[in-house]
Amino acid sequence: MNMRTSRRVRAARAAAVAAALAVTAAYGGGTPEAQSLTYSRGQNVSPAYEGWDEDADGTRYFVFGYMNRNWEEEVDVAVGPDNGFNPGGPDLGQPTHFLPRRNRFVFRVPVPKDFSDKDELIWTLATKGKVERAFASTKADYKLDGVARMSETGALGAGFSSPEIRANRPPVLKVEGPKELTAKVGQPLRLAAIVTDDGVPKPRAPGLGGAAVSNRGSRPEVDPAAATRQQHTRSVNRASSPPVRATPNKTVGLHTTWFVYRGSGKVTFEPEQISVWEDTRPGTHSPWAPIWSAPEPPADGRNMVQATFSEPGTYVVRVRADDGGLTADGDVTVVVLK
Repeated sequence: MNMRTSRRVRAARAAAVAAALAVTAAYGGGTPEAQSLTYSRGQNVSPAYEGWDEDADGTRYFVFGYMNRNWEEEVDVAVGPDNGFNPGGPDLGQPTHFLPRRNRFVFRVPVPKDFSDKDELIWTLATKGKVERAFASTKADYKLDGVARMSETGALGAGFSSPEIRANRPPVLKVEGPKELTAKVGQPLRLAAIVTDDGVPKPRAPGLGGAAVSNRGSRPEVDPAAATRQQHTRSVNRASSPPVRATPNKTVGLHTTWFVYRGSGKVTFEPEQISVWEDTRPGTHSPWAPIWSAPEPPADGRNMVQATFSEPGTYVVRVRADDGGLTADGDVTVVVLK
C-alpha cells in the first residue's frame, strides 16, 4: 500500500468511525424510538482508541479518548476491573472522571517495546451496567499526525490544509509551583500555569468553525444563499438525519482550561472555564459552540484559577493549553482534607 492510498484509507476509516460514534451518541441507539432522543444522564461511557503517534526520539504511544453519551452527567469510575488495561496492569494514566460527550486524544500510553502490529492493548470500561472495550494496535493506518488531530477535532474544514497549519506546533505549557498540593474542603486553592504558543493557527472570526486555514469555514447561520434556499425547502426533522460532518466545527484561538481528570467530588473553578469536551450547544463557553471566540490570552502567559473542592479525597486537576488545533496538558495532584 503506497502512502497516498494509506492516507485515503486512514481518512475514510476515521470519518466512518467518527460518524458512527456521532450517530450512536446523538440518537442513543439503533431503534427508531431511540434515534429521536438525546440524554442528559443515565447513559454509559464508551472508550475510544484514537490511533498511535511517535515522538522525535522514536518512542511510540497509543492515544485514547472516550464518548460519554450524556450531555450533562459526569461519570466517575475508579481504576480497577471496571476501568483498566490488559496487558500492563489496571493503571496506565487513564481518567477516572469522565466529562460529557466526545473527548478526543485525552491521554497516551507508551507502546510496549516488544509489541508487534499484531498485538493489542485493551482498555476496558464498565459504566451503567455496560462493558465496552477499546482495542489499540500499531497498524500503519492508525498512525496520527498533527493534521489528523486538527481534522478530527474539527479545527480544519474537510479537505483543507496549508503549509502554515501543517507546521503548527502544540502550545508550550508549564505548571507553576508544586505539582502535589494539599487543600481543605471549601477553601479556594490557587493554581497557575504559564503558556506560550507559535501563533498558529491564527484566530478567525466567531462562527468560522473548522477554519484554521483560510477558507470559508462553516457559518450557515449567516449564509444568505443558504437562508434563501431554506425558504424554498421543505422542513426536515434533523433528529432523523445523518450528521453533515463526521466531526464538529471548532473555532480556533489560543485558550487555557482547568478541569478534573481524576476525583469524584464536585470542584468549582473561578473564573468559569472553557469546555474541553465537544459542547456544540449554542451559547455555551465552548470552542465547538456557534459564535464562540477565544478570550484574549494574558499578556504574561500566566493562566490562574481558583479551585474549590466539595469533598475530601485525592484529585488530579488537569490544565490544557489549546491553540484550537493542538493541545498540551499538565497535571496537579491535590489531596483534599476535611
